[in-house]
Amino acid sequence: MLALDHIVIAGNNAEKASAQYGNKFTIKAIKGGEHIDWGTYNYLSYFSNDSYLEWLGITDLTKAKNAENPLIQHLVYTMENDLLGPFQFALRTNQMDDYIAHFKAEGIPYKGPFSGERAKPDGTVLKWRMLFPEYDHTKELLPFLIEWENPRDAYPDTSLLNIQTITKINYSGMDRDKFAHIYQLKPKKLNKNLLTLQNCRIQFTDHKKLHFDLV
Repeated sequence: MLALDHIVIAGNNAEKASAQYGNKFTIKAIKGGEHIDWGTYNYLSYFSNDSYLEWLGITDLTKAKNAENPLIQHLVYTMENDLLGPFQFALRTNQMDDYIAHFKAEGIPYKGPFSGERAKPDGTVLKWRMLFPEYDHTKELLPFLIEWENPRDAYPDTSLLNIQTITKINYSGMDRDKFAHIYQLKPKKLNKNLLTLQNCRIQFTDHKKLHFDLV
């Protein structure tokens, strides 16, 4: 089963935006690092259910605009249209190749996988792959799949974890059953507006803006 990996938040100043969230929700954030090829950088807040918030900012607009990665294209659109705040989220898998086969078999358009990496402040390098079911980022959202090369390295030691948990993502733009088919999730009959991940729930709502519950 898939798990929530992280929620992506757009901010003109990722450090300042993370500090504002910190004051509001009493959480701590740390500097993640830079994505040199994409012209972006991030700040991160980690939670006890193996998920995190990522504040994503731009250091080189030219690189960001030329990036083929759909997440960066979505970020640029979000920033240029002043749609700051949560705008995307990632679902963690260790079976990305199986999802590629599933997309091909079911005729689900996709982009990727894209390789990613960033240097952490301690000099170590994190590496991962990202897979995107196709969507029009100017009017809709489909989360992307992420697979870490070394999952243990993607999360910090317990001293950097916040005690809160992201319990629910409130999502709109697609009905639950179609979403479940794309991501091979098993819907429960009792609640037609809910899907369960390993560490979180997705609530299907009519609200256009992505938001989440942090408890």
